[in-house]
Amino acid sequence: MRLISETACAPAQTPAHNLPSYLQPDGLGPWGNYLQQVDRVLPHLGNLSRWVETLKRPKRILIVDVPIELDNGTVAHFEGYRVQHNVSRGPGKGGVRFHQDVTLSEVMALAAWMSIKNAAVNVPYGGAKGGVRVDPRLLSRGELERMTRRYTSEIGIIIGPNQDIPAPDVNTNEQTMAWMMDTYSMNVGATTTGVVTGKPVDLGGSLGRKEATGRGVYTVGQLACQHLGLSVAGARVAVQGLGNVGGVAARLFAQAGARVVAVQDHSGTIYSDAGLDIHALLAHVQAYGGVAGFAPAQALESEAFWQLESDILIPAALEQQITPERALRLQTRLILEGANGPTLASADDILAERNILVVPDVIANAGGVTVSYFEWVQDFSSFFWDEEEIKRRLVRVMTEAFDAVWQVADERRVSLRTAAFIVACRRILHTRELRGLYP
Repeated sequence: MRLISETACAPAQTPAHNLPSYLQPDGLGPWGNYLQQVDRVLPHLGNLSRWVETLKRPKRILIVDVPIELDNGTVAHFEGYRVQHNVSRGPGKGGVRFHQDVTLSEVMALAAWMSIKNAAVNVPYGGAKGGVRVDPRLLSRGELERMTRRYTSEIGIIIGPNQDIPAPDVNTNEQTMAWMMDTYSMNVGATTTGVVTGKPVDLGGSLGRKEATGRGVYTVGQLACQHLGLSVAGARVAVQGLGNVGGVAARLFAQAGARVVAVQDHSGTIYSDAGLDIHALLAHVQAYGGVAGFAPAQALESEAFWQLESDILIPAALEQQITPERALRLQTRLILEGANGPTLASADDILAERNILVVPDVIANAGGVTVSYFEWVQDFSSFFWDEEEIKRRLVRVMTEAFDAVWQVADERRVSLRTAAFIVACRRILHTRELRGLYP
């Protein structure tokens, strides 16, 4: 087990060549992308810019070995991570993903984006993220449970309801959270439901949590369409990823009268100019594991997805999907980032030049963490709201956050992403300044 803390980092304002390797911006994929985004807001931070290095250095990085005994009696080892980027405004908050391509750079960036996201929607959390480099499709249910419990035990030294609260992410779900909650509770000797969010309702989970991120995407999408003068009814929508985020967003847009004309996931790309039957498509995905083979849709090559005409594009899969090359080919008016970090910083400039509005991930997909906050509050009080109350509170938080970001973008003549970072970074750094340094 390796623990990299803020005390191991170089002093503020240290030249890049003297920074630890894991903080270098060049060639670090998602982390480098995040650092470029922070640099863009530096001119807008005023006196708070003296604290900007706080945003460029994770508070704490924990790298753990996760050994488990497989069903065949052999022992397998997986590498796991938990990164706490910033906890100035409250406990760390962020999901855990199980994926064969998980890297430290990715988890660092995702933790940092959680700091920005939580501050942008003004919930009292810092940013954190976790992951295990594993292909969960290759594990049996028993192996997956053993790996989850061992990972939870390994990171148990830095998580807790007042320290760092994990949640579901890629390839994890409410069952994963149930195992994590139980493991942590057994280790501390008391049932501690608030250690994770995204749990089953019967274990202290919140109604409305499963569809919260997709509902948030739809909510800000409606607001953005109003500013563009674009009617949702009749709008052509393309969605990448049809899980809890893309699937829910697609369903809600379709219910509002939009035509979902294209969907792409790991299994393939399908298209129908007349609009896809979303309910039938979701049932197909549930039965067959992907969109491939769905009739009567037309199958397309994967790159063709980025050239289709649409009014609204929702990337809701993995990060770094909209490259400069794809940005030049896109034929859409509005991008709603359902995934974390789907657009490269260099592609942002191209989209701005082409007058394509981007609602960034830190606002667009913040519905999940907002309802996670509601779940955490309900766990502490042991009093639970009904689903309509959850939806009402979610729409209010998302609307207020979007309006605040739009106002800053309008006043400073910057993109919505830069505006969201201005709002969030100022909140984080103002808190850092008020708290001061100890000792």
